[in-house]
Amino acid sequence: MVWLKFYLPVYLVLYMMVAFVLPSYRTYKQTGINPVTFGKTDNAHDYIGFVMKVLIALLFVAVFIYSFSDKIYQYLVPISYLMKDVFLIIALILIHLSLLWISVAQYQMSNSWRVGIDENNKTELITKGLFSYSRNPIFLGMIISVAGIFFILPNTLTFFLMLTTYIVIQIQIRLEEEFLEKQHGEQYLIYKKTTKRLL
Repeated sequence: MVWLKFYLPVYLVLYMMVAFVLPSYRTYKQTGINPVTFGKTDNAHDYIGFVMKVLIALLFVAVFIYSFSDKIYQYLVPISYLMKDVFLIIALILIHLSLLWISVAQYQMSNSWRVGIDENNKTELITKGLFSYSRNPIFLGMIISVAGIFFILPNTLTFFLMLTTYIVIQIQIRLEEEFLEKQHGEQYLIYKKTTKRLL
Protein backbone atom coordinates (compact mmCIF):
# COMPACT_ATOMS: atom_id res chain seq x y z
CA MET A 1 0.00 0.00 0.00
CA VAL A 2 1.52 3.27 -1.15
CA TRP A 3 -0.03 5.40 1.60
CA LEU A 4 1.34 3.08 4.28
CA LYS A 5 4.89 3.58 3.00
CA PHE A 6 4.52 7.30 3.67
CA TYR A 7 2.46 7.08 6.82
CA LEU A 8 4.46 4.56 8.88
CA PRO A 9 7.68 6.63 9.12
CA VAL A 10 5.59 9.68 10.08
CA TYR A 11 3.74 7.65 12.71
CA LEU A 12 6.98 6.28 14.13
CA VAL A 13 8.49 9.76 14.50
CA LEU A 14 5.24 11.00 16.06
CA TYR A 15 5.25 8.00 18.40
CA MET A 16 8.77 8.79 19.61
CA MET A 17 7.86 12.44 20.15
CA VAL A 18 4.68 11.65 22.08
CA ALA A 19 5.99 8.63 23.99
CA PHE A 20 9.46 9.89 24.96
CA VAL A 21 10.59 13.34 23.85
CA LEU A 22 7.63 15.53 24.87
CA PRO A 23 6.96 14.00 28.32
CA SER A 24 10.69 14.04 29.09
CA TYR A 25 10.95 17.70 28.08
CA ARG A 26 7.83 18.57 30.10
CA THR A 27 9.15 16.84 33.21
CA TYR A 28 12.53 18.55 32.87
CA LYS A 29 10.95 22.01 32.43
CA GLN A 30 8.66 21.53 35.44
CA THR A 31 11.17 19.95 37.84
CA GLY A 32 14.66 20.69 36.52
CA ILE A 33 15.31 16.93 36.74
CA ASN A 34 16.46 14.94 33.73
CA PRO A 35 13.91 12.09 33.58
CA VAL A 36 16.20 9.94 31.41
CA THR A 37 18.10 7.93 34.01
CA PHE A 38 19.86 5.31 31.86
CA GLY A 39 23.61 5.82 32.03
CA LYS A 40 26.67 4.32 30.37
CA THR A 41 27.83 1.89 33.06
CA ASP A 42 27.86 -1.88 32.67
CA ASN A 43 25.19 -2.63 35.29
CA ALA A 44 21.92 -4.41 34.43
CA HIS A 45 19.82 -1.22 34.44
CA ASP A 46 22.03 0.71 32.02
CA TYR A 47 22.52 -2.34 29.80
CA ILE A 48 18.74 -2.63 29.46
CA GLY A 49 18.71 1.03 28.42
CA PHE A 50 21.32 0.30 25.76
CA VAL A 51 19.34 -2.68 24.43
CA MET A 52 16.17 -0.58 24.26
CA LYS A 53 17.98 2.03 22.16
CA VAL A 54 19.17 -0.71 19.77
CA LEU A 55 15.63 -2.10 19.48
CA ILE A 56 14.21 1.35 18.71
CA ALA A 57 16.90 1.88 16.05
CA LEU A 58 16.09 -1.50 14.47
CA LEU A 59 12.39 -0.63 14.45
CA PHE A 60 13.19 2.51 12.47
CA VAL A 61 15.36 0.43 10.14
CA ALA A 62 12.53 -2.03 9.48
CA VAL A 63 10.01 0.73 8.76
CA PHE A 64 12.32 2.81 6.57
CA ILE A 65 13.42 -0.22 4.53
CA TYR A 66 9.76 -1.04 3.92
CA SER A 67 9.04 2.54 2.91
CA PHE A 68 12.02 3.17 0.64
CA SER A 69 13.24 -0.11 -0.85
CA ASP A 70 11.02 -3.02 -1.89
CA LYS A 71 14.10 -4.94 -3.02
CA ILE A 72 15.94 -4.69 0.30
CA TYR A 73 12.69 -5.37 2.19
CA GLN A 74 12.62 -8.87 0.69
CA TYR A 75 15.80 -9.66 2.64
CA LEU A 76 13.76 -9.23 5.83
CA VAL A 77 11.78 -12.32 4.71
CA PRO A 78 8.17 -11.07 4.75
CA ILE A 79 5.71 -13.57 6.25
CA SER A 80 3.18 -13.73 3.43
CA TYR A 81 0.42 -15.67 5.21
CA LEU A 82 0.13 -12.87 7.80
CA MET A 83 -0.21 -10.18 5.13
CA LYS A 84 -4.00 -9.98 5.38
CA ASP A 85 -6.20 -6.90 5.36
CA VAL A 86 -7.90 -7.93 8.59
CA PHE A 87 -4.55 -8.09 10.43
CA LEU A 88 -3.52 -4.75 8.95
CA ILE A 89 -6.73 -3.00 10.02
CA ILE A 90 -6.65 -4.45 13.55
CA ALA A 91 -2.96 -3.58 13.92
CA LEU A 92 -3.48 0.01 12.74
CA ILE A 93 -6.27 0.42 15.29
CA LEU A 94 -4.07 -1.06 18.03
CA ILE A 95 -1.01 1.11 17.41
CA HIS A 96 -3.12 4.28 17.54
CA LEU A 97 -5.05 3.19 20.63
CA SER A 98 -1.81 2.20 22.33
CA LEU A 99 -0.29 5.61 21.59
CA LEU A 100 -3.36 7.29 23.09
CA TRP A 101 -3.15 4.93 26.09
CA ILE A 102 0.54 5.79 26.59
CA SER A 103 -0.17 9.53 26.33
CA VAL A 104 -2.90 9.35 28.99
CA ALA A 105 -0.69 7.27 31.30
CA GLN A 106 2.19 9.74 30.95
CA TYR A 107 -0.14 12.66 31.69
CA GLN A 108 -1.34 10.85 34.79
CA MET A 109 2.27 10.21 35.89
CA SER A 110 2.95 13.95 35.68
CA ASN A 111 6.33 14.74 37.29
CA SER A 112 6.85 11.12 38.31
CA TRP A 113 7.62 10.25 34.67
CA ARG A 114 11.02 8.65 34.27
CA VAL A 115 12.84 6.73 31.55
CA GLY A 116 14.52 4.13 33.72
CA ILE A 117 15.05 4.05 37.50
CA ASP A 118 15.75 7.33 39.31
CA GLU A 119 17.70 6.49 42.46
CA ASN A 120 18.44 10.13 43.27
CA ASN A 121 14.96 11.68 43.39
CA LYS A 122 11.96 10.17 45.14
CA THR A 123 8.82 10.19 43.00
CA GLU A 124 5.18 9.86 43.92
CA LEU A 125 3.67 6.38 43.52
CA ILE A 126 0.87 6.77 40.97
CA THR A 127 -2.00 4.34 41.56
CA LYS A 128 -4.99 6.11 40.03
CA GLY A 129 -6.36 6.41 36.49
CA LEU A 130 -4.88 3.82 34.14
CA PHE A 131 -2.52 2.81 36.94
CA SER A 132 -5.48 1.37 38.82
CA TYR A 133 -5.84 -1.20 36.02
CA SER A 134 -2.16 -1.81 35.27
CA ARG A 135 0.99 -1.19 37.29
CA ASN A 136 2.83 -0.63 34.01
CA PRO A 137 0.41 0.90 31.49
CA ILE A 138 3.18 2.60 29.49
CA PHE A 139 5.12 -0.64 29.10
CA LEU A 140 1.86 -2.36 28.15
CA GLY A 141 1.28 0.26 25.46
CA MET A 142 4.80 -0.21 24.15
CA ILE A 143 4.35 -3.99 23.88
CA ILE A 144 1.08 -3.53 21.99
CA SER A 145 2.66 -0.93 19.70
CA VAL A 146 5.54 -3.18 18.66
CA ALA A 147 3.16 -6.13 18.21
CA GLY A 148 1.03 -3.88 16.00
CA ILE A 149 4.04 -2.96 13.87
CA PHE A 150 4.77 -6.67 13.44
CA PHE A 151 1.28 -7.37 12.11
CA ILE A 152 1.49 -4.36 9.81
CA LEU A 153 4.93 -5.44 8.56
CA PRO A 154 5.17 -9.17 9.29
CA ASN A 155 8.77 -10.21 8.69
CA THR A 156 11.63 -11.84 10.56
CA LEU A 157 13.07 -8.56 11.87
CA THR A 158 9.80 -7.22 13.28
CA PHE A 159 9.07 -10.65 14.79
CA PHE A 160 12.48 -10.54 16.49
CA LEU A 161 11.77 -7.00 17.70
CA MET A 162 8.35 -7.96 19.06
CA LEU A 163 9.74 -10.94 20.98
CA THR A 164 12.85 -9.17 22.26
CA THR A 165 10.95 -6.03 23.27
CA TYR A 166 8.56 -8.14 25.36
CA ILE A 167 11.44 -9.92 27.12
CA VAL A 168 13.45 -6.73 27.76
CA ILE A 169 10.39 -4.91 29.11
CA GLN A 170 9.61 -7.83 31.43
CA ILE A 171 13.17 -7.61 32.82
CA GLN A 172 12.94 -3.83 33.25
CA ILE A 173 9.58 -4.16 35.01
CA ARG A 174 11.10 -6.52 37.55
CA LEU A 175 14.05 -4.19 38.16
CA GLU A 176 11.61 -1.34 38.75
CA GLU A 177 9.44 -3.44 41.05
CA GLU A 178 12.43 -4.23 43.24
CA PHE A 179 13.32 -0.54 43.39
CA LEU A 180 9.74 0.60 44.10
CA GLU A 181 9.43 -1.87 46.96
CA LYS A 182 12.47 -0.26 48.57
CA GLN A 183 11.31 3.30 47.88
CA HIS A 184 7.62 3.02 48.80
CA GLY A 185 7.57 -0.01 51.09
CA GLU A 186 4.17 -1.17 52.30
CA GLN A 187 2.33 1.26 50.03
CA TYR A 188 3.78 -0.43 46.95
CA LEU A 189 3.28 -3.95 48.33
CA ILE A 190 -0.44 -3.23 48.83
CA TYR A 191 -0.65 -1.75 45.31
CA LYS A 192 1.16 -4.78 43.93
CA LYS A 193 -1.40 -7.14 45.45
CA THR A 194 -4.42 -5.25 44.11
CA THR A 195 -3.26 -4.31 40.59
CA LYS A 196 -1.99 -6.54 37.79
CA ARG A 197 1.55 -6.15 36.45
CA LEU A 198 0.31 -5.47 32.90
CA LEU A 199 -3.46 -5.92 32.67
